[in-house]
Amino acid sequence: MFPEVDGGTSRAEQAASPIHEVEEQMSVLAGKIRASIRNAAAAVDPSLQPFGLKMLRILERHGPVHAGAAAEMLSVDRTAISRQSRQLEDLGLVATRSDPEDRRARFIELTDHGRERLRNAGPTGFNSLQRVLGEWSDDDLRQFAAYLARWVEGWDALDAE
Repeated sequence: MFPEVDGGTSRAEQAASPIHEVEEQMSVLAGKIRASIRNAAAAVDPSLQPFGLKMLRILERHGPVHAGAAAEMLSVDRTAISRQSRQLEDLGLVATRSDPEDRRARFIELTDHGRERLRNAGPTGFNSLQRVLGEWSDDDLRQFAAYLARWVEGWDALDAE
Protein backbone atom coordinates (compact mmCIF):
# COMPACT_ATOMS: atom_id res chain seq x y z
CA MET A 1 0.00 0.00 0.00
CA PHE A 2 2.70 2.56 0.99
CA PRO A 3 6.05 2.37 -0.79
CA GLU A 4 9.04 1.51 1.37
CA VAL A 5 11.76 4.07 1.95
CA ASP A 6 14.87 4.14 4.13
CA GLY A 7 15.44 0.46 4.85
CA GLY A 8 11.89 -0.85 4.79
CA THR A 9 10.09 1.95 6.64
CA SER A 10 6.92 3.06 4.87
CA ARG A 11 6.16 6.73 4.28
CA ALA A 12 3.19 6.42 6.64
CA GLU A 13 5.42 5.03 9.40
CA GLN A 14 7.96 7.79 8.79
CA ALA A 15 5.28 10.47 8.96
CA ALA A 16 4.17 9.16 12.35
CA SER A 17 7.68 8.94 13.83
CA PRO A 18 8.47 10.94 16.97
CA ILE A 19 11.06 13.00 15.08
CA HIS A 20 8.42 14.05 12.57
CA GLU A 21 6.10 14.95 15.46
CA VAL A 22 8.84 17.17 16.90
CA GLU A 23 9.49 18.68 13.48
CA GLU A 24 5.80 19.49 13.09
CA GLN A 25 5.59 21.14 16.52
CA MET A 26 8.79 23.12 15.88
CA SER A 27 7.26 24.36 12.62
CA VAL A 28 4.11 25.46 14.48
CA LEU A 29 6.24 27.16 17.15
CA ALA A 30 8.36 28.96 14.54
CA GLY A 31 5.20 30.27 12.89
CA LYS A 32 3.86 31.55 16.21
CA ILE A 33 7.16 33.27 16.99
CA ARG A 34 7.27 34.91 13.53
CA ALA A 35 3.66 36.13 13.91
CA SER A 36 4.40 37.50 17.40
CA ILE A 37 7.45 39.39 16.12
CA ARG A 38 5.54 40.72 13.09
CA ASN A 39 2.68 41.92 15.31
CA ALA A 40 5.03 43.55 17.82
CA ALA A 41 6.92 45.30 15.01
CA ALA A 42 3.67 46.66 13.57
CA ALA A 43 2.64 47.84 17.06
CA VAL A 44 5.84 49.89 17.28
CA ASP A 45 5.21 51.36 13.82
CA PRO A 46 3.12 49.98 10.94
CA SER A 47 6.08 50.30 8.55
CA LEU A 48 8.55 48.53 10.86
CA GLN A 49 9.80 45.14 9.67
CA PRO A 50 10.68 42.31 12.12
CA PHE A 51 14.41 42.93 11.63
CA GLY A 52 13.92 46.50 12.84
CA LEU A 53 12.21 45.22 15.98
CA LYS A 54 15.10 42.82 16.61
CA MET A 55 17.53 45.72 16.33
CA LEU A 56 15.45 47.82 18.75
CA ARG A 57 15.38 44.92 21.24
CA ILE A 58 19.20 44.65 21.04
CA LEU A 59 19.49 48.36 21.86
CA GLU A 60 16.95 47.99 24.66
CA ARG A 61 18.96 45.16 26.23
CA HIS A 62 22.50 46.43 25.63
CA GLY A 63 22.20 50.21 25.48
CA PRO A 64 24.08 52.20 22.81
CA VAL A 65 26.14 49.96 20.52
CA HIS A 66 28.48 50.41 17.58
CA ALA A 67 27.05 49.41 14.22
CA GLY A 68 29.65 46.63 13.99
CA ALA A 69 28.59 45.19 17.35
CA ALA A 70 24.92 45.31 16.33
CA ALA A 71 25.80 43.52 13.08
CA GLU A 72 27.61 40.82 15.01
CA MET A 73 24.75 40.35 17.49
CA LEU A 74 22.23 40.05 14.67
CA SER A 75 24.49 37.98 12.37
CA VAL A 76 24.26 40.43 9.46
CA ASP A 77 26.71 42.70 7.68
CA ARG A 78 27.18 46.34 8.60
CA THR A 79 25.35 47.59 5.50
CA ALA A 80 22.13 45.96 6.77
CA ILE A 81 22.60 47.75 10.10
CA SER A 82 23.29 51.03 8.33
CA ARG A 83 20.11 50.79 6.22
CA GLN A 84 18.00 49.72 9.19
CA SER A 85 19.37 52.40 11.52
CA ARG A 86 18.50 55.07 8.91
CA GLN A 87 14.89 53.83 8.80
CA LEU A 88 14.70 53.66 12.60
CA GLU A 89 16.19 57.16 12.84
CA ASP A 90 13.65 58.49 10.31
CA LEU A 91 10.90 57.04 12.54
CA GLY A 92 12.42 58.77 15.59
CA LEU A 93 13.08 55.43 17.32
CA VAL A 94 16.89 55.64 17.42
CA ALA A 95 19.58 58.28 17.28
CA THR A 96 23.17 57.96 16.13
CA ARG A 97 26.15 59.79 17.51
CA SER A 98 29.89 59.73 16.98
CA ASP A 99 32.09 57.69 19.27
CA PRO A 100 34.22 60.26 21.13
CA GLU A 101 37.18 57.84 21.05
CA ASP A 102 36.88 57.09 17.32
CA ARG A 103 35.11 59.76 15.27
CA ARG A 104 34.69 57.33 12.35
CA ALA A 105 32.60 54.96 14.48
CA ARG A 106 28.96 55.63 15.30
CA PHE A 107 26.88 54.60 18.29
CA ILE A 108 23.24 53.69 17.73
CA GLU A 109 20.92 54.24 20.70
CA LEU A 110 17.23 54.15 21.50
CA THR A 111 15.44 57.46 21.82
CA ASP A 112 12.86 58.06 24.55
CA HIS A 113 10.22 57.72 21.82
CA GLY A 114 11.73 54.35 20.82
CA ARG A 115 11.61 53.11 24.42
CA GLU A 116 8.00 54.21 24.77
CA ARG A 117 6.96 52.53 21.49
CA LEU A 118 8.65 49.29 22.59
CA ARG A 119 6.83 49.42 25.94
CA ASN A 120 3.52 49.88 24.15
CA ALA A 121 4.20 47.09 21.63
CA GLY A 122 2.67 44.45 23.85
CA PRO A 123 4.03 41.18 25.15
CA THR A 124 7.02 39.79 23.30
CA GLY A 125 10.07 37.88 24.39
CA PHE A 126 10.22 37.36 28.14
CA ASN A 127 6.69 38.68 28.73
CA SER A 128 5.27 36.16 26.27
CA LEU A 129 7.27 33.36 27.86
CA GLN A 130 5.94 34.32 31.28
CA ARG A 131 2.38 34.23 29.98
CA VAL A 132 2.79 30.89 28.19
CA LEU A 133 4.97 29.09 30.74
CA GLY A 134 3.84 30.83 33.93
CA GLU A 135 1.73 27.91 35.12
CA TRP A 136 4.31 25.22 34.39
CA SER A 137 6.00 23.66 37.42
CA ASP A 138 9.65 24.45 38.12
CA ASP A 139 10.50 20.81 37.37
CA ASP A 140 8.76 20.99 33.98
CA LEU A 141 10.56 24.25 33.16
CA ARG A 142 13.95 22.82 34.11
CA GLN A 143 13.32 19.70 32.03
CA PHE A 144 12.17 21.81 29.07
CA ALA A 145 15.26 24.03 29.39
CA ALA A 146 17.48 20.92 29.50
CA TYR A 147 15.84 19.56 26.35
CA LEU A 148 16.29 22.90 24.58
CA ALA A 149 19.95 23.07 25.64
CA ARG A 150 20.50 19.54 24.35
CA TRP A 151 18.79 20.44 21.08
CA VAL A 152 20.94 23.58 20.65
CA GLU A 153 24.09 21.55 21.38
CA GLY A 154 23.06 19.15 18.62
CA TRP A 155 22.71 22.04 16.16
CA ASP A 156 26.08 23.43 17.28
CA ALA A 157 27.66 20.02 16.61
CA LEU A 158 26.12 19.98 13.11
CA ASP A 159 27.44 23.49 12.45
CA ALA A 160 30.93 22.38 13.50
CA GLU A 161 30.99 19.53 10.95
